[in-house]
Amino acid sequence: MKALVFTGPGVVEPQDVPEPEVGRDEVLVHVVTSGICGSELHGVRTPGFRVPPLVMGHEFAGRTDDGQAVTVNPILSCGTCDVCAAGLRNVCRNRQIIGVHRPGAFAERVAVPAAAVVPLPEGLGWTAAGVVEPAANSVHAWRLAGRPAGARVGVLGAGAIGLTCLQVALSGGAASVEIADRSPDRLEIATRLGARAAGPELTGEYDVVFDAVGAAATHEQSLARLRPGGVAVWLGLADHVAGYNALDLVRGEKRVLGSFAYDSADFAGAIELVAGWDLPWVETFPLDEGAAVFTTLMNGRSTPVKALLTPEPR
Repeated sequence: MKALVFTGPGVVEPQDVPEPEVGRDEVLVHVVTSGICGSELHGVRTPGFRVPPLVMGHEFAGRTDDGQAVTVNPILSCGTCDVCAAGLRNVCRNRQIIGVHRPGAFAERVAVPAAAVVPLPEGLGWTAAGVVEPAANSVHAWRLAGRPAGARVGVLGAGAIGLTCLQVALSGGAASVEIADRSPDRLEIATRLGARAAGPELTGEYDVVFDAVGAAATHEQSLARLRPGGVAVWLGLADHVAGYNALDLVRGEKRVLGSFAYDSADFAGAIELVAGWDLPWVETFPLDEGAAVFTTLMNGRSTPVKALLTPEPR
C-alpha cells in the first residue's frame, strides 16, 4: 500500500509498504484524512522521539471494514499503573502513541487497537473529523485552566493548537481572546475566528494565557502577561528551556500548568465542538503530494495552518 515514510533527518518519502498486520483486538482503519502535526515537522528535523524509518500520522479519521466512520485516540496507555488508576491515562509512564511508537496514518490503511476507535456522528464532515485530535488538546487545556467563563484569554501562536485554543475558549464563554503570531496570514485567520490580533507579541493582561509555541521566549511572555493569580497553560513543545521569571511567578502567585494530550472525555468533547466550527485554516492534499507538502511546511511555510493528507478520493 502507499505510505509517506520518515526515512532520515529532514526526509519523508512516498513508498510502497506492506499491508498492516491486524492483531487480536485490533481494527483496520481505511484512512480518509490524516493531519500533519507541528510535532512531526519538528521530529523530522531533529530525530529522537520519532525514530526512522517510520510511518507517522496520529491525527486521523477513516472507515472500518464495515463502513463505520471513525476517528482514533492515538494515546495508548497501559490502563493498569497508578497514573492510569488516577484517571491520568494521557500521561501514563508506559504510554505509546500511534504514529510514534507504532505505524501511523500517513498511509492508506492502519491497524489500531479496537479500544482506541471512536465512532463519528453521522453527517460530520471529513475536514472536521481530521482536526478532532488537535481540538482535543485544546479542550483539555481549557479544562485545566478551569473553563473560566468571562475570562480574558491570551494565546501565543496561531498554529493549529493556538487556533483551536481560541475556538475552544470562545465556545466556552471567554469574554475576549487576543492571539499573537509572527505570521500576518495566521493573524488574519484568527481575526476571522473572533480573536483580536496582537501582532508578534501579546499586548494586554490576561486571566489565562495559552502558550501553543513552547519556546523559552513564549514561556517568559506567558507569565509576564498574566494578571496576579492568573494561570498559564503550556501546550507547545518547541523548547525544553523554561525561560520565565520565577520571582514574578512567586510574587504574583501565578500558576503554570503543563498540558499534554487529553482524556476520553476531552476527545468526545472535541468531536461535538468541531462540527460547528469554521475551519478556514485547514486544507486537504492527496497523499501522493504529502512529501512536498510536509517538506515545505517543515522549511517554514506558514500556510496552510493545518494540512490534511487523504489517500483516497473524497
